[in-house]
Amino acid sequence: MDSNTPWWREPAIDSSQGEPAAASRSQPQGNSLSYWALVGLTFVLLLAPQEQLPMLAPLRIALLSALLAVLAQGYHRLSNGLPLIDFHPAIKLLLILLAWAVVTVPFSYWPGGSVAYLLKFLIKTTIVFVLLTQVIDNLPKLKGISWALVLMSVPLAATTVGNFISGVQIEGGERVAGYTAGLTANPNDMALMLNLILPLCIALLLDSRQRTAKLLLVGIAGLLVVAIITTFSRAGFLTLVVTATTYAWYLRRRRQRVWAPVVLVLAVCALPLLPGSYVERIQTIVNIEQDSTGSAQTRLSDMKAALLLGLEHPIVGAGLGMNELAMNRERGETWTAVHNVYLQLLVELGFPGLILYLLLFHHCLTATAASHRRGIGKSHPGSQFYLSEGLRVSLIAFAVAAIFYPVAFHFYFYYIAGLAVAASRIGSQDNAGGRA
Repeated sequence: MDSNTPWWREPAIDSSQGEPAAASRSQPQGNSLSYWALVGLTFVLLLAPQEQLPMLAPLRIALLSALLAVLAQGYHRLSNGLPLIDFHPAIKLLLILLAWAVVTVPFSYWPGGSVAYLLKFLIKTTIVFVLLTQVIDNLPKLKGISWALVLMSVPLAATTVGNFISGVQIEGGERVAGYTAGLTANPNDMALMLNLILPLCIALLLDSRQRTAKLLLVGIAGLLVVAIITTFSRAGFLTLVVTATTYAWYLRRRRQRVWAPVVLVLAVCALPLLPGSYVERIQTIVNIEQDSTGSAQTRLSDMKAALLLGLEHPIVGAGLGMNELAMNRERGETWTAVHNVYLQLLVELGFPGLILYLLLFHHCLTATAASHRRGIGKSHPGSQFYLSEGLRVSLIAFAVAAIFYPVAFHFYFYYIAGLAVAASRIGSQDNAGGRA
């Protein structure tokens, strides 16, 4: 590295050293400072160290990490004569969705509450989404942050399994407590988070050539599956089935297809080990009236009420974050949100908000298609292929999970979607370089 090059900047590519001409013409890669700040932000979001060490709480480490990532990335792009943001259709759609949420504020059931919700959730998820699409600009970074997510899932899953064995339950409930963090404290949320990370673990496993790494990833994947089961989440179970089915379909014509029957046999052999109460709970998915807790019946009733609300206010909805208040007026005060992302959007932002979200999801899902198609049929398709496929499976899994979760503006979807867009941009750059 040139001694005059600042430590936070990556060295420029020297085309005289035998690099392809296309590489020298490509846009400069992002700096490492913004990348590590983004990894740090991910660590704070998932593992919440401030909850374990209260002394960190006043430091606002999540805000500091995000601010550092934004400033470092912004400085890098502007100093290289690049626009502040390299726009992708998905980014434009998310910004339009954000703008629509702002437009609907004056028509909200509680405008002040909608503004507070906007600042607490949608603004933050938008920033994280855009950061991911801009900072993750090469394959090593994509692979690195995927490894980070998988490794960070270990304490989440291990805590859940440990709580299940020890009988630690959520307050006022009969189900296992999750991890002490906002995104994973609830067992249903824990199941969702682990289900979204599991395909990335499988992607890294399929791509790995080292036996040690393979054994580690197999162990982590098994731990994630066990943890998802211990949450007793019906949505978590369905999402897990979707992930397994999707991967079985993708692998059907590849050499790794031999593992599908092995996994199936292991799953069948593990059935007798499942608690009887778990089997009974899963059965209520198709036999709703058998749910003795009444939660399945309540959620079905809430979905019907939410659909009626959406049809009554089809344009602006009840306002961002106001679906609980709107539901209270429709079916009585229970102060519970409708557990369905699509109906949540319909109730809060009307059909325009729902359509924008669906278009956003479609663009993020199709963003991985090109890289995935290029690798099909190759004996060793490479990391880009496997990671794009893993992100694609995560998005498909979320599309099903979203039917049962009130998380339209939380980080779960936007993080995976941001990585999917980043993977698409990396694949496009690599493909352009290959053609040059």
